[in-house]
Amino acid sequence: MNHWYKEIFFALILGIFCNLPVSGMQINGQEPARILPLDYAEKFSVDYYENGYKLLTVSDGQQFLLIPPETEIPEDLPTGIVLLQQPLENIYLAATAVMCLFDALDELDSIRLSGSKEDNWYIENARQAMQDGRIIYAGKYSEPDYELLLENRCSLAIESQMIGHASEVKDKLEELGIPVLVDLSSSEPHPLGRTEWIRFYAALFDKEKTADKLFQEQKDYLNKALSSGNTGKTAVFFHISSSGKVVVRKSGDYVSKMIDLAGGKYVFDSIGDPEKSTSTVTIDMETFFAGAKDADVIIYNSTIAGEVSSIAELLMKSDLLSEFKAVGSGNVWCTSQNMYQDTTNLGQMIQSLHLIFTGEADDFDELPYFYRLR
Repeated sequence: MNHWYKEIFFALILGIFCNLPVSGMQINGQEPARILPLDYAEKFSVDYYENGYKLLTVSDGQQFLLIPPETEIPEDLPTGIVLLQQPLENIYLAATAVMCLFDALDELDSIRLSGSKEDNWYIENARQAMQDGRIIYAGKYSEPDYELLLENRCSLAIESQMIGHASEVKDKLEELGIPVLVDLSSSEPHPLGRTEWIRFYAALFDKEKTADKLFQEQKDYLNKALSSGNTGKTAVFFHISSSGKVVVRKSGDYVSKMIDLAGGKYVFDSIGDPEKSTSTVTIDMETFFAGAKDADVIIYNSTIAGEVSSIAELLMKSDLLSEFKAVGSGNVWCTSQNMYQDTTNLGQMIQSLHLIFTGEADDFDELPYFYRLR
């Protein structure tokens, strides 16, 4: 059996039994020359054809055929395939987690329109691009400025799954002739599956080699953390709302999985409804105290509640925190503001957590994406 036949066969089997995107479609009577092999991502596939076409498939049924410059559009394409003509320019980016991937690929110039304002970006190059006017605000995902998108000849709108709450916007964009790509990276079961979406976006700009190199770096970080095994250290990841409630990550979400992959153990290992898409659970302080007071490490989530600069400032949110084991031992850390917007470096985040759990970070006040509270 030829190599590409094997790839297609196994892709079909995985698609049937694992709800993964199915590859292997014929374009102009040709089977794909190769199918992108993936390490962790389960929500997309990329098929490559000898004439330069690329078929990008997302697990919810979205399919995009990338047409190289000065190449004819294939005939008799199946209904539902969206055509994307290279070069892709003047993109409207409303999926916040994707900006870092474009930045890493050095493709910010492909984005002209943003669904977030300048002050809401914690990616330095994106903020600078908006300050310089190279990227302009075009309204949030649920209220885009359609006239502005048309004036700037928007070639593609990249949305997060939040667009499901504003389906009329998606319909209107498509009615105006603007293709819509709904990013599913946040649905990946493995944290590095989110990072591997850099290979999906790299295919749009023929930057596969760059993406492979960047992704390998994150795999190396992960493998280094995994090689040391479990540290036995317990940890909790939380923030306190303005009403005094505690918001923790749901067990099994990508943050709690990163803690486990880093050699720690997330203390709330059975909290939250696995059938719901929400990633957090709100509990009262007494419940939080009972479950987390003996945790070896506590990590305060500044991306939602704002950064804190000291343990004293953290204790102002609740006196009960003074009785936590981690506060007494000085193992209190805070996330930096850019953590959620930088999915490019989840392997490095796991490595930072690993250094915290092993004690190798004891002499440091700051690590990539985390800093210690004194």
